[in-house]
Amino acid sequence: MEDHNTANLSEPTSPAASVASAEIAAEFAALSVEEKEQRRAEWSQELARVEEEINTLRTVLASKTRHASDLKRKLGITVWKEVTDDMNQGLKNIKESTVYQRTESVLKSTGEKTASVFGSITSGISSKLSQMKNSESMRSIEASVGSAYENVKALSHVVRWRSH
Repeated sequence: MEDHNTANLSEPTSPAASVASAEIAAEFAALSVEEKEQRRAEWSQELARVEEEINTLRTVLASKTRHASDLKRKLGITVWKEVTDDMNQGLKNIKESTVYQRTESVLKSTGEKTASVFGSITSGISSKLSQMKNSESMRSIEASVGSAYENVKALSHVVRWRSH
């Protein structure tokens, strides 16, 4: 019977707990049968008291939770408002964090550099177009297109005049 109860001891979670458990088991094994029974009886009574306290605390907690819910309802605080407030507080905490601020700074800097690059490209294209517009070839093309337009315009007047 003693071996059966010793087997029910929970597994230790750390080396220190393992050593402590081994020491407790050794002390317990050194006790007489009457002393072991007395210890088990004491532990059972203590366990019953602790479980009773836990149940009392659960009851008190449930009562306090219901009371808090009633007060929130009276104040107009809904679950949605609580979630929204929690989300807003979380976002505020994130924005105030140094990691977020560094990331924001890097993104801002990257955006400025990108805008600068695009501005340079746009400026370069505008400059090239301006140079092309002022070149002799472009003036020659403009003159040719202009005279072709005038010829078509004159021809359309002649065609209209003849058709009447």
